[in-house]
Amino acid sequence: MQVPALCFRTRSAIPPPVMTELSPPRSIAIVLPDLGGGGAQRVMLTLADGFAHFRVAVTIVVVGGKDVLEPPPGVAVERLGATRLRSALPRLIRVLRRLDAEVIISVMGYLNMALAAARPLLGRSRLVLREANRLSVTRDALPGPLAGLGYRLAYPRADLIVAPTQRIAAEIAAAAPGAQGRIVEVPNPVDIASLRERAQRPERTHGPGLRIVGAGRLTKAKGFDRLIDAAGNLPSDSQITIYGTGPEQSALQSQIDGAGLSERVRLAGFSRDLPQAIAGGDVFALPSRVEGLPNVGLEALALGTKVIAWDSAEMDGVECVDGAVRLVRDVEGLTAALSAIAPDPVQAPRPTLLADIYLANAVVTRWAQLLGRAE
Repeated sequence: MQVPALCFRTRSAIPPPVMTELSPPRSIAIVLPDLGGGGAQRVMLTLADGFAHFRVAVTIVVVGGKDVLEPPPGVAVERLGATRLRSALPRLIRVLRRLDAEVIISVMGYLNMALAAARPLLGRSRLVLREANRLSVTRDALPGPLAGLGYRLAYPRADLIVAPTQRIAAEIAAAAPGAQGRIVEVPNPVDIASLRERAQRPERTHGPGLRIVGAGRLTKAKGFDRLIDAAGNLPSDSQITIYGTGPEQSALQSQIDGAGLSERVRLAGFSRDLPQAIAGGDVFALPSRVEGLPNVGLEALALGTKVIAWDSAEMDGVECVDGAVRLVRDVEGLTAALSAIAPDPVQAPRPTLLADIYLANAVVTRWAQLLGRAE
């Protein structure tokens, strides 16, 4: 079953904080779990680059993990090299106290809770939490009642809480009633001009038929098993390419092989040429079981590629050209929606389908206003 094609935006029920004339802070420290290829990390690197253009001194503090993404020029990086937050937290606090930034921005639920709980130890810095995902992601990852307690007791210690969608903002308000009045919705930034420049020569596998692109970490939450289920009922000349790596890679490959789809469905791994691949596809598929605001879905729209998404993928509030997003609720609906797309090979990216509110400059300006100091 599928629902109509859409692109609309509803107003948040949570009012933004009251602001006077503000100017950007002089220094910001952004705390990230790693520099992997995740959407939350890419959002914060885009913001860091924008802050640097405001002549803000930006330092990214990386707890651990592998480096896949490169920090923007002019942005300092402090690496803790830790494998677990529990052992890294004392050092992280010492680093943040030494940096003495006007604003600390933390990303990801478990990091947010740890730093909010340690708020009295962070000195005079203002603490801003950005919630990248639906709260259920954090609740599933933390044992017992820890997540519930973290939201209810720790989150109200933050000076500001930023959510990418109205739904996530409402979830935070319900989970952390003491934070009312400090929750604001700010969309993800997309560097549309740079993205389209990188995609000037779209890539497309040879031959006739529909070309479907998917991308994301290969986890159960991303729902690529649903896309593979749909593949067997698509025309035999259609091809699906899924970009990304993750713990479900072997299971997904086994599913592909078991269904006899190895000639039509390919797991392509991580690619720095993803914009070209998305621009060359006829449609971008986003079958996620749970999402925040999927940056890769916004990027697909920015590249002029329509998106077919599961109704749990948080694309229902995205502002874009009418009909650019179609939501589905089951594999049959996904199959029908994909089958309705006509192959359309292109030599250059199609016109953008994404609204200007996601332009990187507009989003960075909004952040600068929220984080600014009174003059």
